[in-house]
Amino acid sequence: MSTLEIKATTRTTKGNGPARSMRRQGRIPAILYGRSTEPLMLSVDKKELENTIKQGAVGRSLYNLVIDDGEQTKAAMVKEVQSHPVTNEILHVDFYAIDMQRKVRVNVPVVTTGKAKGVELGGMLQIIRREVEVLCLPGRIPESLEVDISDLDLGDSLHVRDIPVGEDIEIPSDVNFTVLTILSPKVEADEAEEEEEGLEEAAEAEEKSEEGEGE
Repeated sequence: MSTLEIKATTRTTKGNGPARSMRRQGRIPAILYGRSTEPLMLSVDKKELENTIKQGAVGRSLYNLVIDDGEQTKAAMVKEVQSHPVTNEILHVDFYAIDMQRKVRVNVPVVTTGKAKGVELGGMLQIIRREVEVLCLPGRIPESLEVDISDLDLGDSLHVRDIPVGEDIEIPSDVNFTVLTILSPKVEADEAEEEEEGLEEAAEAEEKSEEGEGE
């Protein structure tokens, strides 16, 4: 995964008032912290931050923070982005300083390739988990984990331990949970029938309720 660069400036002010003033000037308050890093209050350009975030997935992208015109640089990941609940405008961002030689835990999307045999026979692909957690060095975070589902038949499932991973990448899961499964047409029909029965029961209950009110 490529490293995204973003420029930052140290700041000394804190609190809601200075933060609002900063945002009016097109800057977003931020903070950098980490295992062996003293918390450092920063501000970043709003447009640059938004454009940079759009280039990668927040939470698993690597950032090179260039602080105070290059006086120092820090490898970091976005820990949290605080946004306005109505406008969705970015209010604050937390950066976590990382050691490029120390493994990190990140969620990576699971991408399927091929068409399952069971789907060709009328079954349905049900994806239960679209992301799994991996443990790897920051420089080896995969864009995604690809799984070939071509050989999966009706009723087959793919579990977390079936996912192929690259060198030096681990899936630190204690439970071999199901990632996806191929539902048979019978299961789909049963689910549809149960849903229909549920709707009929609800309608009957509503009719009885209305009759009771009429009396």
